[in-house]
Amino acid sequence: MEMNVERTTTGSSGGRPLVMGSRGVISAGHYLAAEAGQAMFRRGGNAVDAAAAAGFALTVLLPNQNGLLGEAPTLVHSARQGKVWAVSGHGTAPRAASIEAMRRLGLEIMPGDGLLPAVVPSAVATWIELLRRFGRLRLAEVLGPAIELADGGFPVFEGLHRQIAANADRFRKDWPSSAEAYLPGGRPPGIGELWRQPDLARTLRALGRADARRRGRAAGLRAAHEEFYRGSIARRIVAFCKSSAVPDSTGSSHTGLLSLEDFAAYTARLEEPASAVYRGLRVYKCPPWTQGPAMLQTLKLLEGFDLPAMGLNSADYVHTVVECMKLAYADREFYYGDPDFARVPLRRLLSGAYAQRRRALIDPAAASMELRPGDMPAIAAESILDVERAAGSAAAAGAGDTTSVQAADAEGNIISAVCSGGWLASSPVVPGLGCPLGTRGQMFCLTPGHPNALEPGKRPRTTLTPSLAARSRRPPHLAFGCPGGDCQDQWGLQFLLNLVEFGMSLQEAVEAPTFWTAHWPESFYPRTAQPGSLYLESRLAAPVRDELASRGHRVQVRPAWAGGNTMAVARDQAGGALHAAASPRYEPAYAIGW
Repeated sequence: MEMNVERTTTGSSGGRPLVMGSRGVISAGHYLAAEAGQAMFRRGGNAVDAAAAAGFALTVLLPNQNGLLGEAPTLVHSARQGKVWAVSGHGTAPRAASIEAMRRLGLEIMPGDGLLPAVVPSAVATWIELLRRFGRLRLAEVLGPAIELADGGFPVFEGLHRQIAANADRFRKDWPSSAEAYLPGGRPPGIGELWRQPDLARTLRALGRADARRRGRAAGLRAAHEEFYRGSIARRIVAFCKSSAVPDSTGSSHTGLLSLEDFAAYTARLEEPASAVYRGLRVYKCPPWTQGPAMLQTLKLLEGFDLPAMGLNSADYVHTVVECMKLAYADREFYYGDPDFARVPLRRLLSGAYAQRRRALIDPAAASMELRPGDMPAIAAESILDVERAAGSAAAAGAGDTTSVQAADAEGNIISAVCSGGWLASSPVVPGLGCPLGTRGQMFCLTPGHPNALEPGKRPRTTLTPSLAARSRRPPHLAFGCPGGDCQDQWGLQFLLNLVEFGMSLQEAVEAPTFWTAHWPESFYPRTAQPGSLYLESRLAAPVRDELASRGHRVQVRPAWAGGNTMAVARDQAGGALHAAASPRYEPAYAIGW
């Protein structure tokens, strides 16, 4: 894939430019976070320093999409090492968490909020490990913009205001620490109002001070890790978990299970990524503690089809892509889990022979209504759910989403991080810290023997899924990611196909119309499914919608820009320029180049 510069420098209907630079580019979920990353480039930092600064800033700017006590799984290519690494930005279940413990509480499904599904916060350890292994700047420098934004405040945008307002009554009734943090003067901050977060600023400053007190950079990073995972921050979190019975989505109140031992044992890890080749492009994803390999499986299935001949977003194209995704995600549902605890047959799932066998299941004239995991009986999606209970469950109002940061520099470093968890709607703010715990444990299942079954110390299989890509035997030149839960790899897949099969520029590719399905069980509480569903942005032509409906898809039309908020960076392999793009779908996301 060569990046197409001449076709457009203004994007398409969204009107955003294709950003270009020569020293560094970054695309992030908020324009102020992108600027925080760009400031690190100007300080002499590399792509990892820039991404870390943006990542910390996003925890301040987008508490509805991610938080300091959330997660940040990452893929990074180190120019110095000439290697791609997956960084396990996922927290682990507490030692006291088990299926038996949940059963004793009368639970048959993990709650979606509160303290009970909290896992060890992993984002801080992830960014520290990335900086230690691949960065250049001190942590205190990288934290500077986030501290300034939390201390001095920033103007509230519409989406943040809307989510705080949607949860205000719950904060007042059940979570007083959240009311104190998110309702200054007893009300949600207004759009454009300068909002300050002094407790969060103090937490970030404590990490910066721990770093600055040590003479060497490596020693400073170790000290900051100790401050968070063995010092006052860990103690404050554990004390709150143990002393607070918090109402959650089960209708009951529960304390958290996290212990000081859980925190002390946690470190972020570098691992080998999963990868597969598609049309000469090697695509990298995190291992199956994320859903990432589902994109790789879908690509292997799509290799057997002539997508350009079908035409972009034609009925044949949409049908083929969706039916391939249904097969890949059925495998995700039944095979994926933390490889430290479950034997995931990834080599078989990504093999050409397996894809060929699975591809034969696709009917070009009819939409499948079943879940069809490989080498298992086909079943109806509803059959693995308690649909009646799930339909009667109320998820948190304005539930959280996800964001991302993508960065590349002139040296050849490139990084993709997807930042999530610790949402303002997920659990109450930890008093004194200014941010809530994540509830990623809701993604565990309580079926003994399942690859994603709850076990002490285990990582839940999540939807968070960064992406890198490279021409065969060449360094990665493309990084991309987007929010959207189970849709992340659906929208990311379409973005990649827009580049590879249809020759779009980055900005054209992120702006092109999208589609998605909720055919398989959702990864989040209450784990509902909508077999045969097919959501289409209204920009897809009406005759295409009608033809898809005639094939049995349960078509629902969504607004013109309702789909994936993909962010991407790339290196033009012909001319060497760096490119960056951000979808206009969510207002704060932006790309910057230098």
